[in-house]
Amino acid sequence: MKRVCYCYTNEYESVNFGEEHPFKPYRLVLAYELSKAYNLFDNVLIEAPPFCPEEELLKLHDKHYLYVLKKCNNGSKLSEAYFYNLDTSDNPIFPGVYDWSSRVCGASLEGAKKLCDNKIDIYFNIAGGMHHAMADKASGFCYLNDAAVAINYLVNCGKKVVYVDIDAHHGDGVQKFFYETSKVLTISLHESGRFLFPGTGFEYEMGEEEGLGFAVNIPLYPYTDDENYLRAFFEIVPPLISAFNPDVIVTQLGVDCLYNDPLATLNLTTNAFEKIVNYFYSLNLPWLALGGGGYNVANVARAWTLALAIMVEKEISDPIPETVFAKFKKYNVKISNLRDNVAVIDTTMTEKVNRETSRVIEKLKKHLFPYHHLY
Repeated sequence: MKRVCYCYTNEYESVNFGEEHPFKPYRLVLAYELSKAYNLFDNVLIEAPPFCPEEELLKLHDKHYLYVLKKCNNGSKLSEAYFYNLDTSDNPIFPGVYDWSSRVCGASLEGAKKLCDNKIDIYFNIAGGMHHAMADKASGFCYLNDAAVAINYLVNCGKKVVYVDIDAHHGDGVQKFFYETSKVLTISLHESGRFLFPGTGFEYEMGEEEGLGFAVNIPLYPYTDDENYLRAFFEIVPPLISAFNPDVIVTQLGVDCLYNDPLATLNLTTNAFEKIVNYFYSLNLPWLALGGGGYNVANVARAWTLALAIMVEKEISDPIPETVFAKFKKYNVKISNLRDNVAVIDTTMTEKVNRETSRVIEKLKKHLFPYHHLY
């Protein structure tokens, strides 16, 4: 059995982006409670997220942006905040905004350190995966880029890192930080930027200079189902990872790719999600697993519980333990089953989805695979 560390604190319950904001940090509490109800923590180290040292943040983030974000930590709305994409509908200022962001980064950084020191095999930071944050601004509910901070640390430890992002939204921030290096292979599967924020992540975005060929984007058509998603994933991702031969894998396990998420229109079920997480586990690499998007709160709890079960090699059954119902009811979240029982296919879109999936696969094999001596 692998050594697994899970980063969590009950203080997540007090973080509030605003009543109307789709990002609900209490989803982390429910993910933890559901995993606990399934007794998944019996052999898992649980630790609270530390604050990220500012010197680590400054290796990637702009000094004045950090200054402004810290000034906003008490909930004050500075006049210059808007220049950093703060105090917007997506990226509101709220009490503790810097503390929240720093601890998310601190957790991912701690995971990177533990992996570098061979103290654990898998580190799961469910609050992590804030992949849209840029060096000098907030973006897409993300204020600081924990994934990039952790990857940067791993690279400085001499590690080759593969980053795989299955969130419905393109991992644009992480891609941008490592767009010119061959030490990090970034792979993002997401709903096409033609239809969804942030409007990037097309298959022709392949990196620049030394990083040419090391940025991989698999844009998917709306209503892409399990079959097409898995076809794209397994035809592209395993060959590239094998050719790259990484030392560490970092994954962003956003679950807004599931079929009933209110902010995206992919049609994945937990069945595809489990197959992908099983693949990550099978690589037998030091693994930093991060959370990410997911705006159907029940889906977040279900999927990340399934992910943890895979990490600790425990079979869990579909009936939801009754002990968690009161906690879910507190937040008016309904949950009735752990796994999705049927595939979700929009037959009106089948032809377009099949055609677009094939087009992207063929284009990547033709134009990107040769950089990795895959033909």
